[in-house]
Amino acid sequence: MGVKIEVFRMMVYLSFPVTMFWISNQAEYFEEYIVKRKREIFPPDEKMNRQKLEDFKERMRNRREDKMLKQMESEE
Repeated sequence: MGVKIEVFRMMVYLSFPVTMFWISNQAEYFEEYIVKRKREIFPPDEKMNRQKLEDFKERMRNRREDKMLKQMESEE
């Protein structure tokens, strides 16, 4: 009787994490809960915000280039 009970216990111990892994990796679950939640937290960008971000990136890029040019000029 001892071996049968040990086999049963081992099956219970292994089936729980495997089942949880299988459930959590279902595509429907991922789409329904994770993606929707992410869209609530990080809503899609508006055109105005996107333009501001692009302008900021361009200003930072220009600053970095100017700084690099000044460093190169000072080294020569």
